[in-house]
Amino acid sequence: MAEVDSIILKELGSYQFESKQQQELDYLIKLCHENFEETDDDLIKRAFALSFLSHKGAVRASGEPYYFHPLEVAHIVIKEMSLDDVSVAAALLHDTVEDTSINLEDIQHEFGDVVAHLIDGMTKISGVLKSRESKQAETFMKLLMSMAEDLRVVLIKFSDRLHNMRTLKHLPKPKQIKIANETLELYAPLAHRFGLFRLKSELEDLSFRAIDSQGYRFISRKLREKKEAREKFIQEFMQPIRDQLYKVGFNFEIKGRPKSIYSIYRKMVTQQKPFEDIYDLFAIRIILDPPHAREDCWRVYSYITDTYMPMPERFRDFLSVPKANGYQSLHTTVFSSNGVKVEIQIRTRQMDEIAEKGLAAHWKYKEGSDGTKSIDRFVHWVRDVLDNPRPDAAQEFVQDFTLNLFSDEIYIFTPRGQLLTLPKGATPIDFAFEVHSEIGERALAAKVNGKMVPLRQKLQSGDQVEIITGKNINLNPDWINDVVTHKAKSRIRQFINMKERKAIEDGREMWVKKANKQHLEISDQDLVKVANKLKYPSINKLYYDMGLAAFDVNILARAVKDFLSRGRIEEEKTRLEKLTDEEIQDQYYDNARTAGSMRGLLLNGDLTDVKYSYSKCCNPIPGDEVIGFLSRNGDVKIHRTNCNNVGYLIKNDNERVVEIGWPKSTTAHFIGAVRIIGEDRVGLVNDITTLISQTMKTNMKGINVNSDEGMFEGTLIIYVEDISHLEKVIKRILRIPGVKQAYRFE
Repeated sequence: MAEVDSIILKELGSYQFESKQQQELDYLIKLCHENFEETDDDLIKRAFALSFLSHKGAVRASGEPYYFHPLEVAHIVIKEMSLDDVSVAAALLHDTVEDTSINLEDIQHEFGDVVAHLIDGMTKISGVLKSRESKQAETFMKLLMSMAEDLRVVLIKFSDRLHNMRTLKHLPKPKQIKIANETLELYAPLAHRFGLFRLKSELEDLSFRAIDSQGYRFISRKLREKKEAREKFIQEFMQPIRDQLYKVGFNFEIKGRPKSIYSIYRKMVTQQKPFEDIYDLFAIRIILDPPHAREDCWRVYSYITDTYMPMPERFRDFLSVPKANGYQSLHTTVFSSNGVKVEIQIRTRQMDEIAEKGLAAHWKYKEGSDGTKSIDRFVHWVRDVLDNPRPDAAQEFVQDFTLNLFSDEIYIFTPRGQLLTLPKGATPIDFAFEVHSEIGERALAAKVNGKMVPLRQKLQSGDQVEIITGKNINLNPDWINDVVTHKAKSRIRQFINMKERKAIEDGREMWVKKANKQHLEISDQDLVKVANKLKYPSINKLYYDMGLAAFDVNILARAVKDFLSRGRIEEEKTRLEKLTDEEIQDQYYDNARTAGSMRGLLLNGDLTDVKYSYSKCCNPIPGDEVIGFLSRNGDVKIHRTNCNNVGYLIKNDNERVVEIGWPKSTTAHFIGAVRIIGEDRVGLVNDITTLISQTMKTNMKGINVNSDEGMFEGTLIIYVEDISHLEKVIKRILRIPGVKQAYRFE
């Protein structure tokens, strides 16, 4: 076992650490005692000793000793997850089985079945997202299965991912972007589904910083600039409420919390608005301390609405109807005395902890009825989404799963008054499958609030739904476009695939009979070539059309005869098609390093003369953070790192990623877009075009301006040299009288 042999395993409890490690161990045990009711000090010490010894000599990309990572994961498990000492031991040892000579039997013998079980679950899912999409989907499903067995597995996994994201800056840029996109795609949505709001927000912000550091720094700077004014506003806004709550004897805390940087960025992108136009940059939270309970939240709400005018359409009651992840709170938005919209959340201290820590907080309260019910609900949900997963549909599973994770929720009642939670956009078909698969399969019609409605009609929160069923299966393949839940999509896909398989088999039988009758002998490989000549991507697609009578088998017979009469066509493969991805990559680097033209890109700091082009989906400009993707012919396609397509490309063809940079000087011009908003007046467009073409000496490609009730909005397309050039144009446009806003248009 290298340095950790069987003798050391026996002496873990008495191992003598150096001063630094002893201090780290003492602090770790101190944290456990501060956060847990019971702690087995000897268990923590032996786990720390084995973690330190088994990883001795190994270092991370940051240059730190490797054991720092499991130690930091253990800190997160204690301080942010509040689990237990067994989970801390598992966190300390989570990489030992996979990365060292220690095996699971050693762990089980030394630390018991529970720690071994947790580490085994961590090891099984440690390969999540390492390989291509189909493998990613399968390993992600394994993560969910492990979680259904013991929820601590996924909470420790979240802690592991969080620390990796906190230290992401030490990795190469392409790897940073790959891991950040993985985190945004699966880990953040899953954290959201489990109510781990604080963790989800940090994962999103860290991912955003890796993908688009310029955008991250911009929003972060804007938030810092407004911090003092924001805090002053909150103090003044809450003073009358604070006075009233003190007067009636409430114990409470008031927090003014800014929204996460990534959530602000998403609002700017989806609403196509600059930072200054995003009004809900923060939310005020009123937290009631014991002995105040749920009913006191309503009293606080009444004091707020007596003081400030509420917006009825922005009221949300998550006290009476909690979210599926256990979240409870009252939400209201009111107008301040000067007309500013302010979001206020009212909850108890326990509700706040559950809102921040979600599943981890439920684990803390698991001894109570509410905690036990919540954990059972999570386990039921996991097992429900994993109901009969098909291995060949793993990618579809993850796609449906991730789409549902962030969906807003609606609350639907059964005829007997039972409450079901469904994603926004759900139909009676989704409802039927949620109640039971057989009801969904045999659904004929639906009643919503006592009235007959189409099965495809979208449901609204509060609807009472009754499904009318028949004796036989009534599945309609077209329903696949009308449902939003994984359960409904999965069963309809199974039905569609079953019909497709039957049509393919019917088509194959038709061909075999025809070939035997006309004595046509052709190999499967050559039959595929014939199918391709008939414009079919595969022979199964051709069989499918024949099975549905959409393609005549006699046409196939004639095409086969023609093929055989000319002899077998041996297609000549090009040199590139014979090369492996690794050979293409090596050849690319060899060519790039020997070029050396000032026209080229920077590859690992060296100028290259490799052919490249700029992606039209994101229009990169010198100064943008960019990344390259290598094509089979050796060209490089350049994308901005925050481009929506980058995550997909990295996930599906990671070995073709190349790290690139801009040369210090270039004579090329690039397309940039500026969004302009202001007061409409005579001559405004002329002032803008004169500034651009004459004063700034910048060529325009196009301008589009719309005016309405004295205001105008326009998009200006111009040719710029780099980001600095674009920023200078924007600053000068802002000086034009009447222009209120000007910003880069994505």
